[in-house]
Amino acid sequence: MKHEYPPVYRESRAQARRQAETQEYKDSFQLNVECARAIERAIQNHANESTPGTLSSGSAQSVLEKYGFHRVQFVLANSLTSDDAVSCEQDSFRWAWEVLVPRDKCDQKFKVQTDRSLLAQFLQQTYAAYQAQGLFGSEHCGTGDTDYTGKVLVLRPDRLKESCLSAQNQLWYGQSGFGLSPTSSGRAVFATCLGDGEKTRLNRSDFIGVLDEQYLPDWAQEKLTELRTPVQQQEEPVQEQDSGPVQGGKQMRRGRCSSSMWWTTCGKGR
Repeated sequence: MKHEYPPVYRESRAQARRQAETQEYKDSFQLNVECARAIERAIQNHANESTPGTLSSGSAQSVLEKYGFHRVQFVLANSLTSDDAVSCEQDSFRWAWEVLVPRDKCDQKFKVQTDRSLLAQFLQQTYAAYQAQGLFGSEHCGTGDTDYTGKVLVLRPDRLKESCLSAQNQLWYGQSGFGLSPTSSGRAVFATCLGDGEKTRLNRSDFIGVLDEQYLPDWAQEKLTELRTPVQQQEEPVQEQDSGPVQGGKQMRRGRCSSSMWWTTCGKGR
């Protein structure tokens, strides 16, 4: 079973004040600082003396075990600049920069201070470990804004708790809500998880996009076929307002998406 970690607070300090979440910001910020220092120590301890400028394998493992993918990715995103794109493997660099870190004068405190080449190698090892989780990403989705109605949607991995990082928790079938349309001002998307059939309300921004169905796994096909087959006895999805979490009359389970006040997501969150 995967370990659980404290949630990463992803808003700025100013926003935390406005939302009366200062303590949550402080707790997460302190862990970000600790994580940055842990990355520096790991790089120092794994730098090859016999081959200067190279990092031995396994440098990221202990940091990931202590802080998890979400926080390590957040700290790396805060530490990399556009200039690092030259020295970084491109897929790993794009992965790190998928994370939006709010600009704040305090964010310098959790920048990793080390040789840029060694940082790039640490990033590559982190990304390789992340890839081993078998998650879906933007490379598995179509391009451009599109209508989500009746489509298989890919939930952003950072919307999931660390313990729930799996492809089974990422694939959702879009059924109703104003957020299905790319031109609507509404955000709500009412969807069913293809992994276990849970129904809940998410936001359009919680998804990477529409899965290219050439990547649809066999385990998801049966549930998708069921959802796309009109059955009179089958309860129709309810067109809801963007007023709160509803899931077709069922009690929404907690534990997969973020139940934190920082996110409006389903029961499997951080």
